[in-house]
Amino acid sequence: MSELTLTVMRLGFLAVLWLFVIVAVQVIRSDLFGTRVTQRGSRRDAGRPQQAAARQAPPQQRQQPAGGRARRNAPTKLVVTEGTLTGTTVALQGQTITLGRAHDSTIVLDDDYASSRHARIYPDRDGQWIVEDLGSTNGTYLDRSRLTTPTPIPLGAPIRIGKTVIELRK
Repeated sequence: MSELTLTVMRLGFLAVLWLFVIVAVQVIRSDLFGTRVTQRGSRRDAGRPQQAAARQAPPQQRQQPAGGRARRNAPTKLVVTEGTLTGTTVALQGQTITLGRAHDSTIVLDDDYASSRHARIYPDRDGQWIVEDLGSTNGTYLDRSRLTTPTPIPLGAPIRIGKTVIELRK
């Protein structure tokens, strides 16, 4: 083997080793200090003015589902009923709602039992809302049963993620 090839291999190994060390330090740092939590309604709504305005708009001005008419028993909001965010309400307007510890989630869960990208709630083509676990460690529960596949959410059924419980309501 030539000396040049051996030097390139040593430098490549050194670069991979440093990359591993940097990633390990970032993981340890995020475990020790957690994720940065922003105040509700300040920076988050400033970055998304159309969503903030839609949440504050009266019910008559909210958009209807794709079919043009709202279903009679269709949920209109997602409500946190237990946990640190009790009372938080998110209007359902056909967009995907992400749940987890990541700062860019729709509902940021400050819960040791929640993953960064824990679950998502989204509408299907029929206007039914679906909950899907995104490979979380501790699981997502719909009415006491652990989710393994995307599952339709009945109105008022509790969705449990760690210590947080969420329900769809009219």
